[in-house]
Amino acid sequence: MVNVYTCQNGLRIVYEHVPYVRSISVGIWVGAGSRFELPEENGITHFIEHMLFKGTATRSARQIAEEFDRIGGELNAFTTKENTCYYAKVLDHHGKLAIDILADMFFNSVFEKSELEKERQVVLEEILMSEDAPDDDIHERLWRVMYPNDSLGLPILGTKETLQTFNRELILTYMEKHYYPKNVVVSLAGNISKELLLHIESLFGQFEPSEKAVPMQLTDPAFHSGRFIKERDVEQSHLAMSYPGISVKDSDYYSFIALNNIIGGNMSSRLFQEVREEKGLAYTIYSYPSCYMDVGAITIYGSTNNQQLSLLHETILGAIEKIKTEGVTPKELENGKEQLKASFLLNMESMTNRMTRNGKNELIFGRHLPVDEILQKIDGISLDPVQKLIGKIFSVEPAVAIIGQDVQNYQRKMVNA
Repeated sequence: MVNVYTCQNGLRIVYEHVPYVRSISVGIWVGAGSRFELPEENGITHFIEHMLFKGTATRSARQIAEEFDRIGGELNAFTTKENTCYYAKVLDHHGKLAIDILADMFFNSVFEKSELEKERQVVLEEILMSEDAPDDDIHERLWRVMYPNDSLGLPILGTKETLQTFNRELILTYMEKHYYPKNVVVSLAGNISKELLLHIESLFGQFEPSEKAVPMQLTDPAFHSGRFIKERDVEQSHLAMSYPGISVKDSDYYSFIALNNIIGGNMSSRLFQEVREEKGLAYTIYSYPSCYMDVGAITIYGSTNNQQLSLLHETILGAIEKIKTEGVTPKELENGKEQLKASFLLNMESMTNRMTRNGKNELIFGRHLPVDEILQKIDGISLDPVQKLIGKIFSVEPAVAIIGQDVQNYQRKMVNA
């Protein structure tokens, strides 16, 4: 059972007691992601995520790492387009120490100039690594095509140019705007004691909001069709294309996820079977959904040798046209529903996954559906809403990104076709 306690300052503690495990996963969730950055701030959310590991008033970066290594724990963080999470997984009897270190990082990071300069170089290497990997770079480029006039289309890592502008003053100003009690959730799952919960309240209940705090603003950005073409001396050409999807709050959310499973979400999907198994066009071919608080997308990605790019693209478009005209079969839908239920239940085996699910649900929805109710929603998916989704999603021209050799020539063929 998921429980929620709201501190007097508005910060929420969400916890799920699982007595039969010997571990605890804890995460500090902040409603701050790259889509809430100003253009000149692009990448600062991710940079702050890095900097919270670089030392506090009482612990150096090395000491933070050594304390977790000493107890065999895991400590990490991630930034998405809509939130940031600092999390740890430890044995249950080390829960208090894990919370103490996370709270120290969260409240007492010092952002020393020398550490800022070192981490700036680390993040620059991360940006360069992403740009060097076509199968990574292409997805970032695609989002810029989809949302060219909104921060949702900007890279989470930021750019080389914006990265150079970040300093302690800008970091503290950004945190004052977005790191405030009502925008923070502490999520726990595992063998949690009452004493640990009281300790968390004592640490986070004193968190005071800044007068500069800015409420979350959603922009509901418009989807753009278009193309991005990049010439690179690579052995394979990479193709990604997106169609507008739905938000995570949409009543058809589970139908959308089931539809993705049918299109390209697994080995029995239409794209995997036709592109890889029947035609041998690609080793990697898949689709995936992206659902945010107001918009979403379904993206198809594949890579093939440079000579077969045209055939890969035509095959994908043919599969989309077929699903538009013929819809999905009852058997495909039943398989998609069973896959969805299995994925959900298997994820529940992990305390980190439970912590993540509960933290996101509290931050985004402010509510928690029982497992049985979610399974009922999945079982209730029927053909009609799925068919309507197909018509809605694939009636729009896609956004397309291509990286490979001689792709400028391929673009000319596409334009003249």
